[in-house]
Amino acid sequence: MAIRNAFYAQSGGVTAVINASACGVIQTARKHPDQIGKVFAGRNGIIGALKEELIDTSLESDDDIQALIHTPGGAFGSCRHKLKNFSENRREYERLIEVFRAHDIGYFFYNGGGDSQDTAYKVSQLAEKMGYPITCIGVPKTVDNDLPFTDCCPGFGSVAKYIATSTLEASLDIRSMCETSTKVFILEVMGRHAGWIAASGGLAGKGEGEPPHIILFPEVPFERERFLERVDFCVREYGYCVVVASEGAQYEDGRFLADAGAKDAFGHTQLGGVAPALANMVRQALGHKYHWAVADYLQRSARHIASATDVEQAYAVGKVAVEMALAGKQALMPTIVREQSRPYRWHIGEAPLSEVANQEKKMPIHYITDDGYGITQDCRDYLEPLIYGESFPPFDDGLPRVAKLKNQLVEKKLKAEFKI
Repeated sequence: MAIRNAFYAQSGGVTAVINASACGVIQTARKHPDQIGKVFAGRNGIIGALKEELIDTSLESDDDIQALIHTPGGAFGSCRHKLKNFSENRREYERLIEVFRAHDIGYFFYNGGGDSQDTAYKVSQLAEKMGYPITCIGVPKTVDNDLPFTDCCPGFGSVAKYIATSTLEASLDIRSMCETSTKVFILEVMGRHAGWIAASGGLAGKGEGEPPHIILFPEVPFERERFLERVDFCVREYGYCVVVASEGAQYEDGRFLADAGAKDAFGHTQLGGVAPALANMVRQALGHKYHWAVADYLQRSARHIASATDVEQAYAVGKVAVEMALAGKQALMPTIVREQSRPYRWHIGEAPLSEVANQEKKMPIHYITDDGYGITQDCRDYLEPLIYGESFPPFDDGLPRVAKLKNQLVEKKLKAEFKI
């Protein structure tokens, strides 16, 4: 078998553990020099391939690659750029082939969520549609936990741990001051169409009256009056009310509470502001003193409190992606298969990219309590193993140590520049 180079790229919103997947890909590829030459990383995702901006990871030391395991963010840069269909934008596919051929790239590993798996699937079709042989494997990643066929998504467990912990800690703060200060606290979390992250806040409390008192899921239509009644009841009954709200909370007609009136690069409605919108409702209708917070990027970059389970799974899908490619498999995505919850056991499976692409896995209805404001025991049993274990990074002078890569680009071989 001829030795060919590999291309790896990160796509979409990054996570606390996406670099662990990168580490899994690069370290595994280095163990097979008889099949894989160099691993080139796309600078800023698929854009790096289109612009022929390829990072030569062979110039990074083994220690620096190992340090990726405890480094958040996207070490090589990420992007939100979705390839259109062949018929709509053939020039991008022709450009990819030019770059891949120029640098003898025969393996493609794309690390991302649903839209990214769609890109990976389209690239896998290059051999059939445009006569260029390339082995393509998608590497799962998304904090939203909404990829189908996999029990959970690398990146989610660490966000879940952060949100559950933050909900617990903030609730203690609010409870201690509620007699004379804040009565209502609202935490806005990510989750456009699926309420997995919001659900994780529910792990903070188990008994009656323990916060969060209200969880707002995208899967449950928002009812203003019922919400306000519940807030007021909690304040009167417990002295305070803690709300965890998904950014994708929406009315029955599908309107988002936090529709910002714009679209992102993938064509999705730009969201932001559900917490202040809810706080304003509380102020106008009830007059309770409130505070709100938006977890935003903090929830997906909090590597200091990452779930050990999540780190292990993120590395595993990167490792197995390379092993799949070397075994001649094509257009697949490694999945996490749960064997049992207590004690937690799992293994890596696989799913076809053609079925994964552009699909969303929402919260099962039996994971949400009948009143629509909490999680059931089934949901708790599902979530708890995903936040198990601590994987603290090393610290220097009180701050986490992170990888500092050279990220040196290889020399371009194509003369023509390409505009996105």
